[in-house]
Amino acid sequence: MPAAFPKQLTITAPLFFLISLFATGNCFGQQSAATSANHFKFKTVIIDAGHGGKDPGSHGAYSKEKNVSLSIAKKLRDAINDEMSGIKVVMTRSTDVFIELHKRTDIANDNNGNLFISIHCNSSPQRKGSSRGTLLLVYGFHRSQEQREALRENASIFIEKDYKEKYNGYGDNAAVNTIVLNAFQQKYRKQSIQFGDLVDNQFRKANGRHSLGVKEQGVLVLAQSGMPAVLVETGFINNPADEEYLNSASGQNEIVRSILTALKQYRNNLEGN
Repeated sequence: MPAAFPKQLTITAPLFFLISLFATGNCFGQQSAATSANHFKFKTVIIDAGHGGKDPGSHGAYSKEKNVSLSIAKKLRDAINDEMSGIKVVMTRSTDVFIELHKRTDIANDNNGNLFISIHCNSSPQRKGSSRGTLLLVYGFHRSQEQREALRENASIFIEKDYKEKYNGYGDNAAVNTIVLNAFQQKYRKQSIQFGDLVDNQFRKANGRHSLGVKEQGVLVLAQSGMPAVLVETGFINNPADEEYLNSASGQNEIVRSILTALKQYRNNLEGN
């Protein structure tokens, strides 16, 4: 065992999987580093509709996050299929079902995804909030001012049976968390932020949306995805104006168009290098 690992650290399966990816260079759903340097092809996008089934997510006055996120995710899938020839789209869910977080990332990793896009709605503590706009999350260090958002997104694990075993002591083994985080950042952080910036730019300039920007937070579904990953908070569902926008066909179509345009730019940037 390398000296960098603490003597008492147990290497669990997901951690070993990540370390193995970095060791082999097979980090972006592509061939080995030696063969892919000049031949990388962006092939597979994973679309994750947040929450679902018994996990409704956040609530607005009349709508639930699980339904809004699924509707946007399906529209995004259809738009990619229509406009991005050669791209395979894999949905973590396409109906109102509860999918455990580790199964979402298993789906992404098993399909050799090149990018993981998780669709969500934001919410503030008030029942009827004034906070509004979009937010892009990439996985990063836990910071005290960001704990609420990360805990809200990770709360789904507590619905699952044996969540402590499945997520290998997530949150209470600092050594494991640090190793996973460092490995993730080395290979995926740059690409995740790049895609997040592209989506954010589209939200601001094309749609005129207020945006909270691109931020790093400890969101579990991003941490366990073996590829660049971004969680898109499409708006505050408990803000009346945002809720109306998020549930409208025009609002959802604008969101999809922004993500799709950013995705095309991202693919061109990757394949042009």
